[in-house]
Amino acid sequence: MSDRILLIETSTSLCSVALAEEGRITVSRESVEPRAHAALTAPFAQQVLQEKGLRAADLDAVCVSAGPGSYTGLRVGVSTAKGICFAAGVPLLSVGTLDVLVAQARAEGLLPAGCRYVIPMIDARRMEVYTAVFTPDGQRLTEVEPRVIDADSFRQERSEGPVLFIGDGAGKCSETLAGPDAHFVQACPRAAAMLAPALQEFQAGHFQNVAYFEPFYLKDFVATVSRKKLF
Repeated sequence: MSDRILLIETSTSLCSVALAEEGRITVSRESVEPRAHAALTAPFAQQVLQEKGLRAADLDAVCVSAGPGSYTGLRVGVSTAKGICFAAGVPLLSVGTLDVLVAQARAEGLLPAGCRYVIPMIDARRMEVYTAVFTPDGQRLTEVEPRVIDADSFRQERSEGPVLFIGDGAGKCSETLAGPDAHFVQACPRAAAMLAPALQEFQAGHFQNVAYFEPFYLKDFVATVSRKKLF
């Protein structure tokens, strides 16, 4: 089956877009330029299509990372994906950001020998992360939640064998959760890593309502008020 899916991942500081054709990634674009998601996501999507001589209407679906993650990044990614779907008349798919990180660990051979659990971590504030516990084959065992990490966090999982902590929140937790069976990979989720879960969603027909789909923020956005006096 020659499914053609545009993949968009903007949930963290990495802005990335990739094109999947016939079950493999054929072209991608990535940038870690700060606060540039709004300026780069749509052009990246256009570039990967143009590189393959395609139009948006040639796609079978667009898949976007649904969160949790950066409020602004998620809004940009979902808005871009919706715009393409509306304009081209193609269906929308979504994959949870934590699921992307687990798929990334598997695809890039990052699982430690004998791995019992994969615990993706999206950086929140201070020692807080958005997280859940997964099996090495990608099955989620716990609810996705915001969690403040301390020395007791995931004690049971760490006692049962090798655990991989992966994500842009993994590095800051490495000292607190250090142990012989705790492995840490500091990484942002990448669009190319969405391939396997996106194909699974596509083949299952799990399409989102383009008009009403919203990112999974997990926590409400809180706007701050500037302390500077403007007048």
